[in-house]
Amino acid sequence: MSELSNYSIRDEIREFWSERAATFDQSVGHEVFSQAERRGWHRLIRKHLGEGQKRPLLDLACGTAVISHLMNDMGFQVTGLDWSDAMLAQARAKAAKRGTDIRFIIRDAENTSEPDESYDAITNRHLVWTLVDVPAAFAEWHRVLKPGGKLLIVDGNMGRSSWVSRLHGAVDRALGLPPAKGHMEPALAERHRRIREQVYFNDGMPAEAVVELLQMAGFVDIVVDRNLWDIHLAQARKMPFWRAAERLASERFAICATKRGS
Repeated sequence: MSELSNYSIRDEIREFWSERAATFDQSVGHEVFSQAERRGWHRLIRKHLGEGQKRPLLDLACGTAVISHLMNDMGFQVTGLDWSDAMLAQARAKAAKRGTDIRFIIRDAENTSEPDESYDAITNRHLVWTLVDVPAAFAEWHRVLKPGGKLLIVDGNMGRSSWVSRLHGAVDRALGLPPAKGHMEPALAERHRRIREQVYFNDGMPAEAVVELLQMAGFVDIVVDRNLWDIHLAQARKMPFWRAAERLASERFAICATKRGS
């Protein structure tokens, strides 16, 4: 059997993000570039998870540890999990530079191999839309949470075309301009499109669909929070006009869910 025949969508996802590791923190919306955005994240975390108080928290698909450091700011004892060696190399270097005690492990977010009921909180940002088996992942996250523990998902309906993108296209056509380039190089954008076609939520990811799967996994007291305006406005101020408008118009949300207490 050839090597290519063993190459799966999971391998492609891991390689895609590994190749982006070196420049990941250069993008607005990935790293935090203003105190206003940092305050917005802290507000969101405090609203749903409270102060850390050294409680153990698992940050799934931590990448370069942007969210891990925000959680560390809030006083959580953070474990950052990612399955990309390249991302974790960036994360470890950042943590060493900032003098934080974040623990990093290389694992699959859909199969963490962490002990049962070992975390008070689990977080992830822009992970769920990349998952191949969302129901299995949610069951896994439910397993490693302690009774009463909370899951905070920050994501969005990324596949949905907003009115801003449609307006942008119409304006460019009216002016006789070529189609606008995305923020990724064409080859990378094509790989991104190919990945999107093969993940679980390949036809868009409305919050209601995520909630339904969380309920099936046993989570309760599920809250959908669309009030991320302070975060997105701070990001938009660092972006070119059309990308900023797209960010403010996009369907993004946080979802907080709880594992039933014992």
